[in-house]
Amino acid sequence: MSAPTRRLTTAQALVRFLSAQYTERDGVRRRLIAGTWGIFGHGNVAGVGQALLEAGEDVMPFHQGRNEQSMVHAAVGYARQLNRLSAQAVTTSIGPGATNLVTGAALATINRLPVLLLPGDYFASHAPDPLLQQLEHPVEADVSVNDTLRPVSRYFDRITRPEALIPSALNAMRVLADPAETGAVTLALPQDVQAEAYDWPEEFFAERVWYVRRPAPDPVELTAAVEAIRSAERPLIVTGGGVHHSQAEEALKAFVEATGIPVASTQAGKGSLRHDHPADLGGIGHTGTAVGDALARTADLVIGVGTRYTDFTTASGTLFQNPDVRFLNLNITGFDAHKLAARTLVCDARSGLEKLAEGLAGHRVPEAYEAEYRAGRERWNEVVEAAYRAADDNAVPTQTQVLGALDAAVGDDDVVINAAGSLPGDLHKLWRSRSPRQYHLEYGYSCMGYEIPAAIGVQQAAPGTPVWALVGDGTYLMMPTEIVTAVQEGLPVNIVLIQNHGYASIGGLSQETGGERFGTAYRFRAADGTFTGAPLPVDLAANAASLGMDVLRAKTVGELREALAAARASDRPTCVYVETDPAATAPPAEAWWDVPVAETATREAAVEARERYERHVVDRRHHL
Repeated sequence: MSAPTRRLTTAQALVRFLSAQYTERDGVRRRLIAGTWGIFGHGNVAGVGQALLEAGEDVMPFHQGRNEQSMVHAAVGYARQLNRLSAQAVTTSIGPGATNLVTGAALATINRLPVLLLPGDYFASHAPDPLLQQLEHPVEADVSVNDTLRPVSRYFDRITRPEALIPSALNAMRVLADPAETGAVTLALPQDVQAEAYDWPEEFFAERVWYVRRPAPDPVELTAAVEAIRSAERPLIVTGGGVHHSQAEEALKAFVEATGIPVASTQAGKGSLRHDHPADLGGIGHTGTAVGDALARTADLVIGVGTRYTDFTTASGTLFQNPDVRFLNLNITGFDAHKLAARTLVCDARSGLEKLAEGLAGHRVPEAYEAEYRAGRERWNEVVEAAYRAADDNAVPTQTQVLGALDAAVGDDDVVINAAGSLPGDLHKLWRSRSPRQYHLEYGYSCMGYEIPAAIGVQQAAPGTPVWALVGDGTYLMMPTEIVTAVQEGLPVNIVLIQNHGYASIGGLSQETGGERFGTAYRFRAADGTFTGAPLPVDLAANAASLGMDVLRAKTVGELREALAAARASDRPTCVYVETDPAATAPPAEAWWDVPVAETATREAAVEARERYERHVVDRRHHL
């Protein structure tokens, strides 16, 4: 007797399959693909589009986007908020719709966050070649624009026959649900194959649960790790995003309270401890705190938990200066665990911290070390208070005073989202995280335009949670389109729009590296041809209002506080617009970042910048 089958198109079969996929960790089950974002064109309208319509919202919820890159950002924000246990799909047409996915896919894969990409593709039969928007390659006929997604995807396949979907779809789910493998997954869907019918085995549509494992540490590695920590005089924990993805915050708290080892966090790891915990040092690296970086320079053992060790974290290899420093890396991927020639503990963050705590029972760092870092914390808290404080409520706020006003307005569970510009540095140094998910910085790719769509994804994942997208004028102009989606869906996201008339962050970097802020200001051309004239008369608040948001304009510190409180209380998408005082009130960088400077130049600014560069670069170490 033959097994039962169901006759569906490839697209219909894919949607039905996705609707029956689940993850489970610690007894909690979630849909793996909770919804699909889409913009339709000729490459997917009659295939995936028709399949979504036929399936209905109960089977596969559909979200209408305005920009393909934005749709990926929204899906990434959603997955991050839910600890990578649930994700979303994104469907696009062939051509520019597909290539618009590349930036979002890179962001997802770099940050180890799951998203399923379903771009349309050429006809597998090649019958109507060349079709609209098809890339013709003279010697590789199977190449399409979707091949640009290969290097930024953790799994890629082109489904050239209906039955090829079965193994490919299973592999796609395996990768999305695997914490050591996850990232962007691409299934390129030729247009003719999307619409082609096939007799699918019913078993393909059965409910399937992908168990998200918590691998325990290897006993040999664990013994060596415990010995390394016991022998260290000045250990320092560096937390990354893996702590949050594993929901290991309570295990970390118990570990540091038992051992007294202090914690400094990367952008992705900030909030691993509450800001007021005695062992929390705040950020580390180029945008870190004075106390965090001071301890990093003298640490004899650096314990990385769920971190990738980017150049911002290591200050481009110049931060960890103790000649005897060694590294112990706890990470679910061997790739990251082996960085900096470290001892490795390849395991889940929560499992690893719990086993380390057992092995270190009774061990604690010297009292003098605890007293040292706690005193450093107190000194830094004074720096934060000074940066946040405004002497006059009638004054135009500085950027750090905007953060101070927001700090006073938010609750413990509000989510604050940022990705690029000068804000990430100020936030990493100054923001006082009160809960594990409050601080949402995308800094693996530092992608301008991420904030607004990500806020939508977070709002979808956490209904009822106040969500704040912090954007400068440069980032806003990159990608405000999903404001329309927030309005359409009634998602009460809040945007804090800071107008500083240009690329403030890169302008400062340009100044530091001899570029003299060239091409970074939003101003009219002056008589000499440079962009140094009057500020452009662009009204971004009016633009946000034209897209459907409620807009509150704040000119003073006092008005800003009132506007933030009103936005938080609103049930509508709301924009708080504020033009800031350009005065620098953020504390300076506590560590270096390597941006190469011209070795030869005639302009004095570049010559001086090169001299500074050469003084710093000699401090770089190769940790072997």
